[in-house]
Amino acid sequence: MVPPSQSAVGLRVTLDIWHPDCWTLAVTEDRDGGLLGHGVYPIDGAATGRFTVYGETDSSVERLVAAIRNSPLTDSVWEADRLDATGEAVPGSASRAIVVRYAMENSINDALVSRGFIPDEPVRMHGGREYWTVIVETDRETLGERLDAVRAEKDAEIRIEDIVVPRGGPGVLPTDDLSERQREVFDLARRRNYYAWPREASAAELAEELGIAKTTLLEHLRKAEAKLLGHE
Repeated sequence: MVPPSQSAVGLRVTLDIWHPDCWTLAVTEDRDGGLLGHGVYPIDGAATGRFTVYGETDSSVERLVAAIRNSPLTDSVWEADRLDATGEAVPGSASRAIVVRYAMENSINDALVSRGFIPDEPVRMHGGREYWTVIVETDRETLGERLDAVRAEKDAEIRIEDIVVPRGGPGVLPTDDLSERQREVFDLARRRNYYAWPREASAAELAEELGIAKTTLLEHLRKAEAKLLGHE
């Protein structure tokens, strides 16, 4: 793990992730519903994780569970106690709790945790993407270096969705580095909870509010995020 610098602070970061040979991405890419991941553990040389499968109907949940069972990337699937009975919020109207065993090398969990990214809530998987909300003690430069190391190790695509700096913390996200337009777009996205989950505003809605094309807005956001992470 890269040691934090003297200016490191605790950040809460939401990551949008894709990586190859991942069963959660494969089974959710073209299906309704999704998964919540509640932890992955190495057991007998394999990854074993507990998940909630959710959807709007029992049939959509059943189809998703069947896809998980039939995936060539999973070794075994079995039922578990319902997690929503404990009061944990689950999206959708129907859900089932399962435990899945699969190849450890296809999990990105260790690549993140070994570099100090600690999950702060269940991992969300839907639409062929994983969304990790993690806490990490780092500064802006080291954050980018650690994410680059995960990208290289797992051949992953990782995008920053949100960064929350502790109240009273140092200026880890120096928006003064942004152009006027980038700052305007980024600030609007934050104010309209574009980075929240579920999103309260779409890119199209933000673009309409600013009077620009959606592709232009997304490019401004991409450049702003790259500058905030010290990649430009």
